Amino acid sequence: MAAATNAAAAAAAAAAPAPAPATPVPRGQVDLVDFIDWSGVECLNQDPAHSIVNALKQGYRDDEGLYLASDSDEQLLIHIPFMQVVKLHSALFKGPEEDGPKTIKLFCNKEHMGFSNVNDYPPSDSLDLSSNHLSESKPMQLKYVKFQNVRSLTIFIEDNQSGSDVSKILKIALYGTTVDTTNMKDLKKIEEH
Repeated sequence: MAAATNAAAAAAAAAAPAPAPATPVPRGQVDLVDFIDWSGVECLNQDPAHSIVNALKQGYRDDEGLYLASDSDEQLLIHIPFMQVVKLHSALFKGPEEDGPKTIKLFCNKEHMGFSNVNDYPPSDSLDLSSNHLSESKPMQLKYVKFQNVRSLTIFIEDNQSGSDVSKILKIALYGTTVDTTNMKDLKKIEEH
């Protein structure tokens, strides 16, 4: 009886769909999701039913049924502050072939950006994604020298693959390293005797 139960369990396990392959983290880098200051994360023009959390937060971003979607047009403006200074090495954007992002501009340490002034600043880096990039789940290397002292990252999704009114992003992952800094509050005053 136990052999039949084990055989049935093995057959059920073989019939179950295989989990999606994990995205390889670039060598020497870490997923910076644990260093995001969630209280300051903002996304302008997001559909309230499909918010930034779906694409950025651990656990949610790996669920194929959840995604970030734009609301009134194809553009999105995402602001991501970090709890400490980081060096940003690469970024992964995953999305549907037709509605996934195409032109992405990244701005390092730019606070209070809006759609009205996003073109007033030169981006730290620009990415032009193909539909293959969106389905490969392969991080795109950034201009590493431009992202050495990152306190916040602003991501401007300018358009999507098909030119439709709604952009969709299934996953955003940021890879890099933390920068060792001294927290001045942790220093103790030395009293003279």
